[in-house]
Amino acid sequence: MTKITAMDLNPFYRNSIGVDRLFDRILNQIDTAGNTNYPPYNIVRRGDNHFEVQVAVAGFSQGEIQIEVRDGNLVITGEKSDAQEDVEYLYHGISARRFVRSFSLAEYVEVLDAVVKDGILTIQLERRIPESLKPKTIAITYKS
Repeated sequence: MTKITAMDLNPFYRNSIGVDRLFDRILNQIDTAGNTNYPPYNIVRRGDNHFEVQVAVAGFSQGEIQIEVRDGNLVITGEKSDAQEDVEYLYHGISARRFVRSFSLAEYVEVLDAVVKDGILTIQLERRIPESLKPKTIAITYKS
């Protein structure tokens, strides 16, 4: 896979203010586009400001999955511990390999909760826009 990191983006940076993080995120998405699709996931909208990320984590036990929010990204990491040393697999078809799955979060999106049920990790997200940034209706006073 060819990386775009050699591309010169200075002309874009000169003509834009405050979007350098956007260019970095776009380049990061392009660089990581060729990664594996493991584990499978869903992104669900539950309302205008409520979302869920559902990740298939069957086979992972408590303590083997970590969730972090850093630099505007939701990062889910899973690493299976080799606790069963005395087991000999004749066929090992259930995949429980190490993974890192990353999702870019929009501004003002916060992680509310994370629950594993029936092999699916569900992460609840909510967009909380500050009152100061919401549209306001200004009353007009008419004087005669």
